[in-house]
Amino acid sequence: MKRESCLNATAALFACAAVTAGLLAATSDAAAQTPAAADHPRTSWGVPDLSGVYAEFTVAPLERPVEFGEKEFLTPEEFAAFEQARLEQVDEDDETTPGTPADVHYDFGTFALSENEGVTSPNLRTSIVTMPANGRIPPLLPSAVARREARAEARRGHEFDGPEFRSLTERCIVWSSTLPPILPRGYNSNLQIFQSPGYVLIQGEMGDPRIIPTDGRELPGDLLPQYNGTSVGRWESDTLVIETAGFHPASAWRGASENMRVTERLTRIDDDTVEYAFTVVDPDTWAEPWGGVYPLTMMDAVLFEYACTEGNYGMANILSGERVRERESEEAAR
Repeated sequence: MKRESCLNATAALFACAAVTAGLLAATSDAAAQTPAAADHPRTSWGVPDLSGVYAEFTVAPLERPVEFGEKEFLTPEEFAAFEQARLEQVDEDDETTPGTPADVHYDFGTFALSENEGVTSPNLRTSIVTMPANGRIPPLLPSAVARREARAEARRGHEFDGPEFRSLTERCIVWSSTLPPILPRGYNSNLQIFQSPGYVLIQGEMGDPRIIPTDGRELPGDLLPQYNGTSVGRWESDTLVIETAGFHPASAWRGASENMRVTERLTRIDDDTVEYAFTVVDPDTWAEPWGGVYPLTMMDAVLFEYACTEGNYGMANILSGERVRERESEEAAR
């Protein structure tokens, strides 16, 4: 990362240190698992070929259970026990059989939905978060807590006034499958990567595509706020590095401010796996940078269209149901 590309001097200090740490971690992981980069598929213009459809499934939780301390990896035996315990925790309040239509409350033949607990490849990590060393997201700063509470207070009592008071996800505007950093979600946790000379496109199964230039440009100093931020990419050896900043305040990802900066690193480690590493820097929200890593596993599949807006009956039902409740309350008060 070049110093002048940072949002401000404080962010630059955090970002440069964080990206360096993330790079070392990602490089050591890749070196331990991957054959020579030259053995991996490459595009006709010479960069690693990352194109394809990937599953984000992993049983590793976002944050490390406290009992593991700074233990980053499990043994295969420990992983088997951990995976079984996690599945039992998911199913403990559900008497249906995992993976059946009754379990997901949809007809597979019609909606093609399934649970994300099917592990496509073992991930021996105890958590997705790897930085800080305890594998847990740093606590919010007091100012960030106050900011979050102020946002909640502004909505309190107005939750059903109109669509602008509902979440961006309910309004089909932002999904975590496209908002960087990309994290596994409850269902439809898949993405597709397209490449062309000078651009990479990442399309989550739910949400709008991110079109990322890789033609050498840098993030400008003044960015028009975007819900998904503005991204630029570059190749560092065989790793695609994506820098994203300029987030809209309404995004408020995990309580972050509009000054959040995200660095993503995508490295092919074998024919079926891309390692996805990320670092989050926001000195207005967290006292230190944090980040993580998990595998994207290639699937022989296609992404189905997720027509969110066209099928968003829930929004209309929520608001119309509240209007009915208001009329009933008015009639009862007469």
